[in-house]
Amino acid sequence: MENTDIISKLPYSKPFLFVDKIIRIDEDGVEGEFTFDENLDFYKGHFRENPVTPGVILTEVMAQIGVVCLGIFLLNEEFSKISVIALTSVGIDFLKPVYPNEKVIVVSEKIYFRFGKLKCKVSMQNEKGDVVCSGIIAGMIGQEN
Repeated sequence: MENTDIISKLPYSKPFLFVDKIIRIDEDGVEGEFTFDENLDFYKGHFRENPVTPGVILTEVMAQIGVVCLGIFLLNEEFSKISVIALTSVGIDFLKPVYPNEKVIVVSEKIYFRFGKLKCKVSMQNEKGDVVCSGIIAGMIGQEN
């Protein structure tokens, strides 16, 4: 499966698609990037004089790249039968702010994938290579009954 195929299968669209590029992906993990456009709506109010990317958005970027993209890759052809993608647990430490127009790189390592649950160790770095946040994210991927 091509990296662009994985992105096209994501169940998101702009302005809530937070994956620009998949750099590397295999059965053990994924690395991808996203650049925060200064015109994204949430910057208007978070914070008025000094816009900073909200932690919930940083978490979403890590989940989209680190769990959902990897899940699509791992399921491959089976993904077309999937109707449910749900976040099940998150534990993230936030270390540095991310500002408008910053590019981030997400690196995810699979902890396990069984019975439709994918759990990953995920970190986000800025372009300088500084870790801005990291933690564990898990999600369920499966079919509705």
